[in-house]
Amino acid sequence: MLNQDEARQIFIDAQALLNGHFKLTSGRHSNQYMQCAQVLKYPHYTEKLARHLADGFLDDGVELVVGPAMGGIIVAYEVGRQLGVPAIFTERQDGEMVIRRGFNIEPGQKVLVVEDVVTTGGSVKEVIEQVKSAGGEVIGVGVLVDRSAGKVDFGVKTVATLTMDIESWEPDNCPLCQEGKIEVIKPGSRTVK
Repeated sequence: MLNQDEARQIFIDAQALLNGHFKLTSGRHSNQYMQCAQVLKYPHYTEKLARHLADGFLDDGVELVVGPAMGGIIVAYEVGRQLGVPAIFTERQDGEMVIRRGFNIEPGQKVLVVEDVVTTGGSVKEVIEQVKSAGGEVIGVGVLVDRSAGKVDFGVKTVATLTMDIESWEPDNCPLCQEGKIEVIKPGSRTVK
């Protein structure tokens, strides 16, 4: 298992931890952004990070790994590979998280939900609802980076490779917007409405 310093160093070495003024997927603003795609482009880093997540669920009887598109696809694949189980992903269709592409979840199947970064946990919660509505049993959540420092509760066992307390604000209360010195950018993969 990786410790927090080792995990943080991987993200730093991959230049995945960015500083500036960012609009997050949740719509909130932050002075730091974790661009996990920069880590996931390196198979050796991905393997190490996913090993931490897989090890956290070795004794939980995982039968399927599910991650939301886009950030959770590679994470789900690699965690599933290491656990020796299939991996699928959910995606947005007309703004709703859905299971498509002929993927299915069997009733009673033990499912591990994974994601790259959690701030508010919205995408993970949507995936959990899809798994439950398909009859699956969510046995845990694994995330590469928990930006909430453990404040988001999914109601199941949760393992993170890196836990950070990265501050974020509603746009109306953003000190960076109030200063007006740094333009806000949206580096994520999903458009915020």
